[in-house]
Amino acid sequence: MEEGTVIDCFAGSGVTGTAARAVGLGFYGIEAHPMIAELASLKLQVDVEPDTLRQVAAEIAGTAKAREASVTANDLSKETELVSRSFDPVVLTQLVALRHTIVDREPDEMSIYMKWALLGTLRDVATVKVGWPYQLPGKPRQARFADVGKRFLERVEWMAEDVAELAEDRPSAIVRLGDSREASSWPKPGTAQASIASPPYLNNFDYADATRLEAYFWGEVRSWKELTTTIRGDMITASTQQSSVLEKEAALKTLEGLPEIHETVTELAAALKAERRQRPAGAKAYDQVVPAYFLAMSQILENLYLSFDHGAVAVWQIGDSAPYGVFIDTPGIIGRIAEAHGFRMISDTVIRERGQRWRRANSPVGVTLAERVICFRKD
Repeated sequence: MEEGTVIDCFAGSGVTGTAARAVGLGFYGIEAHPMIAELASLKLQVDVEPDTLRQVAAEIAGTAKAREASVTANDLSKETELVSRSFDPVVLTQLVALRHTIVDREPDEMSIYMKWALLGTLRDVATVKVGWPYQLPGKPRQARFADVGKRFLERVEWMAEDVAELAEDRPSAIVRLGDSREASSWPKPGTAQASIASPPYLNNFDYADATRLEAYFWGEVRSWKELTTTIRGDMITASTQQSSVLEKEAALKTLEGLPEIHETVTELAAALKAERRQRPAGAKAYDQVVPAYFLAMSQILENLYLSFDHGAVAVWQIGDSAPYGVFIDTPGIIGRIAEAHGFRMISDTVIRERGQRWRRANSPVGVTLAERVICFRKD
C-alpha cells in the first residue's frame, strides 16, 4: 500500500496511526476513551517546535521545584485514596507541585504535552504496584525512578525527539473521540483503503479501570461512579463490569438478523450461564458480555464495510478465550460476522499461543488458546 487512508476503529493510543503516518499514509482513528483519544491525537500533531517543548518543560520543572514547599498536608489530603496510597508523601508533593504549575500556566499548545509527560511519569515513581491492568495500592514496590522532576524532563525529551521526526507535509492523520458502533463516528463512505486494528479481547480486561490512576490524579474523575459514566459509557462491552441482563437480551434480539451468528452466540451464552450457576454467588457474568460484544463487532463491521473503498483490506489482531472453560473462537466468529456483512475472508493466522499458565487450571481439554490475525476484504 503506497497511498490512501488506514482506519483503526479501536485506535487506543495511536500505534497504528503513528505507523501509518511514518510511511506517508493517511489515518482515521476512532477511540471511545476520552483520555486515550486525547493522547492519540497528541501523538499525531506536528504544530510545536522540539526546542520549545524542552524550554517550557525546564521552566515548569524549575517553578514546580520552588512550589514544593507551599504544598501542604491539606493539599495532599484532597487527593483520592488511590492516588494517596500510590506514592510516598515526598513524591506526591513533587507530583502535585508539577500538576499545579502546569494547570496554572496560561493554556497554549504546550499544555497538553506537559500534561501527558506528567501523567506518563506517575507509574514510574509509584511506590506500589500499578502495572497493567490493575492498580494494587496495597502491594508495595521499589519505585523505578526516585527523582520526579528528572523523570518528567526525560519524558518530555522523548516527546521532543518524536516531534522532530514528524514531517508536516504528511497526509491527514486524525483521531476522533467517538463510538465505533455509531455510523456518525466514521468517515465518508468509500474513503478508506485499509484497516489495521486490534479489537478489545474477551478477557475481562476493563480498559476504563486500567487508566484510573491517571484519571484520578488529573481530576478527570474522582470516583468509580464518575469513571463508569464519564469514561466507560461509550466503550465496547468486553468485561463483566460493563454488562447487564437487559443489554444481553437486547443484543440477542438484534443478532437475530444474523441467524447463524445468533445461534452460535446463544449457545455460548447458555453454556457460560450454566457454568456460572455452578459457582458461588457473585461469579462473573460472562454470559452477559458475549452477546453485547459480538453485537458491537457486527455494528462496527457494518460501518467499516461502508467506509471501505472497493478492494480495501482489513487486518485485525485478536485472541480467543475460554472463560469458565467455555471456548470462544472470537477471531473465527468475527470473521463470520465480517462475511455476513459482505466481506470476503482472506486468511486466519495464528501468531502465538497464549494463556498457557491459566489454561492448565481451567481451559477445555484439547484447546490451545491463541492470538491470531484475520484478514478480510471488500471486493
